[in-house]
Amino acid sequence: MDETNLCIFVVDDDASVTRALKDLLESAGFRAETFGSAEDFLSSDRSAGPDLLILDVFMPGMTGLALQKQLASSGSKLPTILITAHEDTRMRQAALEEGAVAFLQKPFEDQTLLDAIYLAFDNV
Repeated sequence: MDETNLCIFVVDDDASVTRALKDLLESAGFRAETFGSAEDFLSSDRSAGPDLLILDVFMPGMTGLALQKQLASSGSKLPTILITAHEDTRMRQAALEEGAVAFLQKPFEDQTLLDAIYLAFDNV
């Protein structure tokens, strides 16, 4: 897999999380773009990507689960990884049923996220 051609968008309202994830993804060879809200993501020009989304579950305004559901209902097959600081079995199940590749609880190990990303790209 040639990571340099793959773009990952991170949507999280916590600037320190988006900054850390962008640094991690770029150090692993991916292109990365960050958004502070689902609404910012939806209003952006996404013609140059993404190949995968990392979404925070709980954000002000539209949640990551709502964004995932909206994208799925519009026919998007974009691989999605959801991240949250609040573990909830029902939420995890709902996200996976909507097609999420992974549902990770913060804080998670860098390698755990990278493994989920590689799994997503292996299944595309």
